[in-house]
Amino acid sequence: MEASGLETKSATKKKGKLSPLAAREERAAYLFLLPWILGVIFFLLGPILASFALSFTKWNLFSPPEWVGLANYQKMFHDRDFYNSMGVTLKYMLLSIPLFSAAALGLSVLLNQKLRGMYVLRTVMFMPSVLAGTAVAVMFSMLLQPDAGIVNQFLRGIGIANPPRWLMSEQWAVPAIVLMGLWGIGGGTIIYLAGLQNIPPTLYEAADIDGASAWQKFTRITLPLLTPTIFFQLITSLAAAFQIFDIAFVLSGRGARRGALMFYLLNIYNESFRESRFGYASALAWVLVLISAITILVINSTSNRWVYYEVDTKGES
Repeated sequence: MEASGLETKSATKKKGKLSPLAAREERAAYLFLLPWILGVIFFLLGPILASFALSFTKWNLFSPPEWVGLANYQKMFHDRDFYNSMGVTLKYMLLSIPLFSAAALGLSVLLNQKLRGMYVLRTVMFMPSVLAGTAVAVMFSMLLQPDAGIVNQFLRGIGIANPPRWLMSEQWAVPAIVLMGLWGIGGGTIIYLAGLQNIPPTLYEAADIDGASAWQKFTRITLPLLTPTIFFQLITSLAAAFQIFDIAFVLSGRGARRGALMFYLLNIYNESFRESRFGYASALAWVLVLISAITILVINSTSNRWVYYEVDTKGES
């Protein structure tokens, strides 16, 4: 019995041993993966861990970090810029996400029609979404100038004597950023279009036989079967809204200290690179991570109530 056990163990060892060719291929695979692994360690995991450690310190980049414990997190409760940036970011989210989703969904329904030249139109609609955010911000900063901008000249031409001052107005600054965001809804439109084309045409044919109207088909077939795509778009839109920076940086006068465009990431930038409070900026960043994670987890926990997935029952008995 003992000899038999030794033979089995030896056979298993031999069976698991790689051939010289396979061993060389494995080493080559790890060698090719090495740049990516090093990149993740030094440019992703390393900075994440360093930022977490720095959030408990006072550091100005030039002197050694000084441990302050939870002082940076406690400071936020008395920081006016923290509340202002949270309010601006929340306002942008509440205005932009429903508008962008509705506009992208409506446009995708139109682009889903089988008409001549539709492929060219889809390409044209998608192209603005790949433009650099800084270039778009500079373009709209000229279009939305209160006195000489084309937008206000058009509004005056149709009879609006006192059009909004847009980026110069505390009330209209964030809505102006939201309207600018409509320029880039092509990416979301393409995603919704892919979701629409995954809906089986037989469902619409059955609805036509039953005499359903276009609105009934949209609310009873299209929307329910499109909820997985809507859920995906909601999560990605939330992540993008939390991370808005480049447009606000350009349009607020390259990171103005306070103002109607003081988004959360812009506040982090100011605290770190303008005020040299890198420890406090790290604490702000981790609070943003925590708020984002909680928001996404809450939405994900409610998804089973309104997200409907098509079930394949062919294999069921």
